[in-house]
Amino acid sequence: MAITLGIDLGTTTITALALDLARGDLVACCTRPNDAETTAAADKERGRSEWDAEKIAAIGCSALRSVAESVGARRAEIVGLGVTGQQHGVVVTDRRQTPLTPLVNWQDRRGEETLPGGDRTCVEAAVALAGPEAPARTGCRLSAGYLGVTLYWLKQNGLLPPAGVACLVTDYFASRLTDAEPVTDPTMAASSGLFDVAARDWDPALLEALGLPAALFPEVREAGDPLGTLSESAADATGLPAGLPVFVGLGDNQASFVGSVADRHSTVLVNVGTGGQVGAFSNTFVFEPPLEVRPFPRGGYLLVEAGLCGGRSYAALEGFFRQVGAELLDRQRDDRVYEAMNRLAARAPPGADGLRCEPFFTGTRAEPERRATWTGVSARNFTPANMTRALLEGMASAFRYGYDRIREVTGFSPTHLVGAGNGLRENSVLAGIVAEEFGLPMVFPRHHEEAAYGAALVAAVGAGTFPDLDAAGKLLRYERATG
Repeated sequence: MAITLGIDLGTTTITALALDLARGDLVACCTRPNDAETTAAADKERGRSEWDAEKIAAIGCSALRSVAESVGARRAEIVGLGVTGQQHGVVVTDRRQTPLTPLVNWQDRRGEETLPGGDRTCVEAAVALAGPEAPARTGCRLSAGYLGVTLYWLKQNGLLPPAGVACLVTDYFASRLTDAEPVTDPTMAASSGLFDVAARDWDPALLEALGLPAALFPEVREAGDPLGTLSESAADATGLPAGLPVFVGLGDNQASFVGSVADRHSTVLVNVGTGGQVGAFSNTFVFEPPLEVRPFPRGGYLLVEAGLCGGRSYAALEGFFRQVGAELLDRQRDDRVYEAMNRLAARAPPGADGLRCEPFFTGTRAEPERRATWTGVSARNFTPANMTRALLEGMASAFRYGYDRIREVTGFSPTHLVGAGNGLRENSVLAGIVAEEFGLPMVFPRHHEEAAYGAALVAAVGAGTFPDLDAAGKLLRYERATG
């Protein structure tokens, strides 16, 4: 039976895998650290985040080579390669895939800097130029780290190359593999803030408003459409056969949904990594802030409550406990703090003895200045166990808010709850609290590489092994969350 490959160009790691399309099992998998960041120390202090796109491509090729070697004699069964990766950022390249700028990724905050000679930030100026009606077309509000804001910042600071193509990292890597001109898909393009989600194309009024030339933006095709075939040089780098079909990629949020959800018409997905997201499929375009409406690969939409509380919030509390140990108790470094926190949270009573936490340490997209709070603090409940339990319950409450908003605006009543991301997989206490909040049992996909798996499923549809994503999703298998 056929095999497809999927690769996920993540911020922290890059994962490639080979998927058996008969059983849904992984034939091989390789994860490499993404150590391609080049941000200078002084720029990090300013909130900048710059990366070497060529090094990311090299790491991706290395991961694919490892998978190719593991597949061994079954290499001849590989029918295609699907690509996904981090959204929002941008690298401007020439038509031969040579970067003309660093990859400025989604974490970059330069959009919040004041523009030269003005008194408004880049984001404020871009939002004003876009106009109040723009989010109803783009499905989201322009924010720092988005492709649209970064390009506007480059233009206003005289740093935008006069000729080039604005690529998201998935588009860049796929182009490098095939020697084809960069192509994007609606799921990636919509993360720019410059894309008309209903029309599934770049928004010409927004490009004109921000003074960005249409020639800067790549052609839009659907994820899974043929992009090209593996070039001779890419074959040498990956150990895969030249001529292997490579398909138009997709964004990692949608890829994770595809790689996690077998039945998109009855399921809500909670994905917790650095941040946290709640998502559900919709056949119709529905724009109701704070929900974002994103294109779903090959048609339809994904409604997402993209919160900023997740692993980042848990890490903030872990850092506090670690600092207490170091500065007050003279304790040396202990890598088991998370384990201890999980044990304490499991022992604390539901409701944390009245202690409540809103875990928005870095704000929300709608309220970037919002910060975390603990309330209901008393001498009796102010303990590490209750603090940890209250933070996890606050995270679950934030996810439930997004879930309720999706149900309110769509009338959608899911019967299945799927969890994804290490923030849930590695914290059974949080998984149990979320399941209780949603009133549904939580299950996890048996595989852990949701985005790369989703990219491989999209490639399977592109290769014609399955007629559509619904059919491909039947490969997914689940295990019950423990807690």
